Amino acid sequence: MSTVTVPPVLTSARDDAIQLHRAFKGFGCDTTTVVNILAHRNSEQRAIIRQEYRTMYSEDLDNRLSSELSGDLKRAVCLWIHDPAGRDATILRKALSGDIISLRTASEVICSRTVSQIQQLKQVYHAMFGAYLEHDIEYQASGDLKKLLLAYVGILRYEGPESDRMMAENDAKALFKAGEKRLGTDENTFIRVFSERSRAQLGAVSSAYHSMYGSSLKKAVKKEMSGDFEFALLTILQCAENPGKFFAKALHKAMKGLGTDDSTLIRVIVTRAEIDMQYIKAEYRKKHGKSLNDAVHSETSGHYRAFLLALLGPN
Repeated sequence: MSTVTVPPVLTSARDDAIQLHRAFKGFGCDTTTVVNILAHRNSEQRAIIRQEYRTMYSEDLDNRLSSELSGDLKRAVCLWIHDPAGRDATILRKALSGDIISLRTASEVICSRTVSQIQQLKQVYHAMFGAYLEHDIEYQASGDLKKLLLAYVGILRYEGPESDRMMAENDAKALFKAGEKRLGTDENTFIRVFSERSRAQLGAVSSAYHSMYGSSLKKAVKKEMSGDFEFALLTILQCAENPGKFFAKALHKAMKGLGTDDSTLIRVIVTRAEIDMQYIKAEYRKKHGKSLNDAVHSETSGHYRAFLLALLGPN
């Protein structure tokens, strides 16, 4: 469920475009106006504002925001201005062809998305960058991680809630034989099961594995795998069982210890605010005994803090 709050009485997209243009004029940028408008508009409303702005001022709002803002606020707003598929495409393009390649970021985005989200993302990725997501994965990833990511973006999995108990038990048996039962690991079996099964079915496999062998599938993955391949498999598994819990953990890790991992903080809050942030907030409070809003408030400052808190909604 989304946490983005839209005013009950909304100004027109044209008026929003005018207000934004005024905010950019003169010395410095009226950042408060930018935050107050864009943090309280949903995906469809932002798309119309971008269209109006281009029509009225013959320039892209995205480019103007990029030149007017700076630092973490710029990164957050310039990502937020897109629709969900556009945001994912932007993150993946940077992770796979930017100055610093981040296969872990690419794995998080790909392996936490549903089949329909991935299909839309692939189309938008090609439209925005003139490249195929599969080709960029092929070029940057290697080994078992490459096999897993290519399978995961290429296979059309079932998205419904039903699962097959007998199939789950057979998969659990195959995974046990491929991992904990033998010396060495048959990674291809893990790739096949994790990339071909629906979320509901993989949840059933995990449950069957625990019933049959007395230990969790998650522990088996941690024991048998390592590095980005392990992370990608765990992302698929945890998002099959409880995506809210997975992202709550990622946010806590980003804010734990000295300094804040703002890249992760921005990526998770901005990409999940319109999807399931209510569930993430609930999982965060359940695990850590305090609200996600309070945690973000203590780790950020200024207009950047105001923007993220607006996306998180009421405490």
